[in-house]
Amino acid sequence: MLEKVQQDRQLKLERIRQLGIDPYGHRYDTAEPISSVLGRFVDVNSETGTESSVSGADGKTAAAESAAAAAAPQLADVAGRIVLFRNMGKLIFAQLRDESGTMQIALSKKALSEVQWKLADLLDLGDIVAVRGQLARTRTGELTVFADNLELLCKSLHPLPEKYHGLQDVELRYRQRYLDLIVNPGSMAVFKYRLDIIRHIRRYLEERGFEEVETPMMQATPGGAAARPFVTHHNALDTDLYLRISPELYLKRLLVGGMEKVFEINRNFRNEGIDSTHNPEFTMLELYQARADYNVMMELTEGMISSAAQLVWNSTQVLYGGQTFDLTPPWRRATYDELLIEHAGVSMRDVAAVRAKARELGVDESNKDDAIVVQVLFEMLVQPHLTGPIFVKDWPAALCPLTRRHPDDPSLALRFEAYAANMELANAYTELNDPAIQDANFRQQLAGETDGQVMRTMDSDFLTALQHGMPPAGGLGIGIDRIVMLLTGRTTIRDVVLFPTLRPLGT
Repeated sequence: MLEKVQQDRQLKLERIRQLGIDPYGHRYDTAEPISSVLGRFVDVNSETGTESSVSGADGKTAAAESAAAAAAPQLADVAGRIVLFRNMGKLIFAQLRDESGTMQIALSKKALSEVQWKLADLLDLGDIVAVRGQLARTRTGELTVFADNLELLCKSLHPLPEKYHGLQDVELRYRQRYLDLIVNPGSMAVFKYRLDIIRHIRRYLEERGFEEVETPMMQATPGGAAARPFVTHHNALDTDLYLRISPELYLKRLLVGGMEKVFEINRNFRNEGIDSTHNPEFTMLELYQARADYNVMMELTEGMISSAAQLVWNSTQVLYGGQTFDLTPPWRRATYDELLIEHAGVSMRDVAAVRAKARELGVDESNKDDAIVVQVLFEMLVQPHLTGPIFVKDWPAALCPLTRRHPDDPSLALRFEAYAANMELANAYTELNDPAIQDANFRQQLAGETDGQVMRTMDSDFLTALQHGMPPAGGLGIGIDRIVMLLTGRTTIRDVVLFPTLRPLGT
């Protein structure tokens, strides 16, 4: 059946060429966005010939002021893809969709030239066309462009998914995102919101004096996070390079160089698993501010995310996974140990109790460092309760080699993670700028255990940079994909990444 449809479309393409029409179109500059056409149309009362309106302060009505415009023919020039097509013989109705919206067009034998009418009869769902004509409502009240000119911009050789069921195959939606965007307006809306959110974040930071920079995607030494990198080989230099797992150490070099407020929104790559909140390549905002600390980063985080919620929801209350989350600042602040006691019933300072609790939960803790066992308990017993929004602060220092220690307790690091809807949204530090302590932390990390998922490296040049002097600073990383998930109500990262990583077909 599908093969016959495609053969039929191929025959139509040849017949279009026989009409002297290029089935793949040409430049077309005059089209107006459909949303703009819908927004500017003036509805004329069918009985009085004027639009209904209320008198203004000067006694004039809006109808009187626009009477001339209302009386004159209202014209439209639009272009888009045909997503609904009804051929009624001498009259064809179609729904045309562009990036901004959908509207009806009408093609008639009487209004079009002979060649254009023959072309209209060869159109299919999925074809991209442009029409010009008069705007009016049909008898059913639908605003329509009654075309007196038709141009083909591209003939589609494949049918669209069936109208009423759309693109239901979730896997196909991700593999053929172009079809998802064509037939599912909700998907297009999500990615429009994604663009708006990223633009908002840029404006928010620039208004506060931050400058956007770019740092290397390929690094000789992967650093800034504990993760397994993707490795590639540079033939000319005959050396291995790594897709970055984080831009952190390069952004800090810029602090050393005198750039005091820097940020980057770009891709990170981690050679790890895939699930509802993880994709091997993902978009991160990372920023650093000289002479700041993690408290400044908390204020920046809650202000940025809550104002982005206003952009999408016109409110700081968002709906996600059937629950409402209030992102109004200030968010709750709680220490790591407070939450561990609250939800696990043990303190991270009581090592014996922590290990006993781990064994109770079936965790083999015998070959793990104390801090690792604590973190396992945190992930198992605390994270499921972090509906938030909440800042979890003052982490075990052993887990945070790039973080300044708490002045009153060196066993704690001045770090926070921000959570909402049980997702980690942000990670931030009061940055470590003592080169001797940083060197010792790196060496301790290199000597530590590994589960094969993490690559331990020493970035000697970064240590040299610290020795030149880096100002006290706050640093922040925010997962853009997860922010978009939260603010658009999507519960899988694949719904907010245009082209998520998928298993190759046939494997």
